[in-house]
Amino acid sequence: QVQLVESEGGLVQAGGSLRLSCTASGFTFSMYTMAWFRQAPGKEREFVAGITWSGVTIDYTDSVKGRFTISRDNAKYTVTLQMNSLKPEDTAVYYCGAKLRDGRIHYRSDDYMYWGQGTQVTVSS
Repeated sequence: QVQLVESEGGLVQAGGSLRLSCTASGFTFSMYTMAWFRQAPGKEREFVAGITWSGVTIDYTDSVKGRFTISRDNAKYTVTLQMNSLKPEDTAVYYCGAKLRDGRIHYRSDDYMYWGQGTQVTVSS
């Protein structure tokens, strides 16, 4: 049974930090590109960060570059999103997604096969 389980998000003040993790099971983790997406109320799910199976290729949406860091541990079947200097506009439900690898990062949520249940991140001003 395929599962992606995100860690608990939380409430943090602007300027603070939060670390999200996503643990996979039921599929061969190293065969998949992993990504974090987020969805704010009334908005579409948007790409935040992605990492290819080897970790060699990483990309971020412009609004989080320099503040967020994505990483993965293929041995532990986990992908992590370290979020620093958080802003109120980062408030959203965060999801991890998995896409069968093809050597590149995909930016459309429709391209991802598996999803976690989502975790709420709230940044207060």
